Amino acid sequence: MNTTSSDILRDGPLRYLGYANELGESFRPIFPRLVVPSYAVAGAYVLVDTYDKAMKAEKDAPPTLKNVYMANAAADTLLWQSMASVVIPGFTINRVVALSKVVVDNAIKNPVAQRWLPTFLGLGAIPLIIHPIDNAVDFAMDNTTRSWSKKYIASKTE
Repeated sequence: MNTTSSDILRDGPLRYLGYANELGESFRPIFPRLVVPSYAVAGAYVLVDTYDKAMKAEKDAPPTLKNVYMANAAADTLLWQSMASVVIPGFTINRVVALSKVVVDNAIKNPVAQRWLPTFLGLGAIPLIIHPIDNAVDFAMDNTTRSWSKKYIASKTE
């Protein structure tokens, strides 16, 4: 894949669309109707990035392996983005907010704090979880699916 050019979906502000669901999860106690649309935004981002990476792989692929390269790039991007941008962070922020709501409701009797503090804790956790989750997903995929796909592609070029 061509790594010399800038990637508008990964290197700019559009990248944050992949984290829209974390905002939805953070605001769940206050605006529960925001959760489903936030996942729709994150899901759309994942699909657009998947398509983009498949098209870039097609351009960089040897003519006889275009479909293999495209499928590999699409599968890798879809899996990585689904896990690193949607599933794991969404679950993590959901649990941070839910657990902090239980603690806050039991420890603080101020209704404003009970309503808003779990949301602020969820929002505050987002920047703390992004890089560890990205790195963990990279590690897992580097040692499973990416390793397998490299072997498969190598077998097709022999």
